[in-house]
Amino acid sequence: MPGKEQTSQQTSRGTGQQGDSIGPLASFVRFVVFGGGVGLASSAAVALAAGWLPWALANALVTVASTVLATELHARFTFGAQGPCGLRHHLQSAGTAAVAYAVTTVAVLVLHLVQDAPSALCEQAVYLSASALTGIGRFVALRLVVFAAARRTAPAVERPRASTVPPRPVRPTLGACPAAISA
Repeated sequence: MPGKEQTSQQTSRGTGQQGDSIGPLASFVRFVVFGGGVGLASSAAVALAAGWLPWALANALVTVASTVLATELHARFTFGAQGPCGLRHHLQSAGTAAVAYAVTTVAVLVLHLVQDAPSALCEQAVYLSASALTGIGRFVALRLVVFAAARRTAPAVERPRASTVPPRPVRPTLGACPAAISA
């Protein structure tokens, strides 16, 4: 049925399904844009929340919220998933975020051990530097582990197959055509 094949082709191309190929460079640029944007917003949120909460707790709360948001953004735009990502993706991404949380927290705590009262600018520089390093690690883990399985198991796009045998023309028989009998 030609109409069905055409519809299948049209709906499977360019929809952002997990099987679509997004190269590593384009993927990394998207990761930086979305992850960096969420990271910068998180940095500001941690600085604000640390005024009311202990810094480590503020960092934990902001990390959880930003991880959920970033996982959805990365699934859809960085790694080409269609629709919201599943629980497995969120849990695996949360694992990478837990490592990032530990690294950023240790970095800032070490800063406080080295300097009695670091400035907010110095604290943010250490936090953002640690975030950048863990961000690179998260990109590699998300691309090669978390979203790689979905790309490998994504259904193949159906392509119409060309027939090697041409269709036979339909020829009317003499018995089927009343005009042929009367002639």
